Amino acid sequence: MSIDKIQVTIKYKDSEQKIQGTTEETWHLICKFYSEFIPSFDVAHKLWLNVDIQTLARDCEGLIAFSPEGSNILVPKTKLTDNETLALWLLASYLGKHLNLLDSNALSKEELTTKLGKSGKITSTRLGELVKSDWAAKTIDDKFTMTSFGVLQMQKDVLPRIIAKTGI
Repeated sequence: MSIDKIQVTIKYKDSEQKIQGTTEETWHLICKFYSEFIPSFDVAHKLWLNVDIQTLARDCEGLIAFSPEGSNILVPKTKLTDNETLALWLLASYLGKHLNLLDSNALSKEELTTKLGKSGKITSTRLGELVKSDWAAKTIDDKFTMTSFGVLQMQKDVLPRIIAKTGI
């Protein structure tokens, strides 16, 4: 007498688990999957850095704007530190790309030097600080982009500070 086997496929978000066995084995493996995998996946999901683009866009109102020419910083440079200025430009590129308003979320050192209005050496030093703190990353083509960690730090610390000191 042959025992019929059951095959079950469980899909949860981006994960998939295939289970096959007798009715009892399958039931046991399904219970094990739910008791072991789902809680750890939920914990991992809670630890994952997620950027809410709609919230970010609201947080940037009055600070960043977009036009046919690209991204714009609405805050006077004189009211910002060099790091705040560079980070805000990188954030504008990040947001513009995620809103499908810009083709790229990365800016070259030369573009950032022009936007900062300081020497290439100062720009390089400040970009190095942003990269070292994991707020920005250097791309393969030697451009700079804001990291998810940097975006969240901007939302949590820098944007409120800029708003407070500029009154925007």
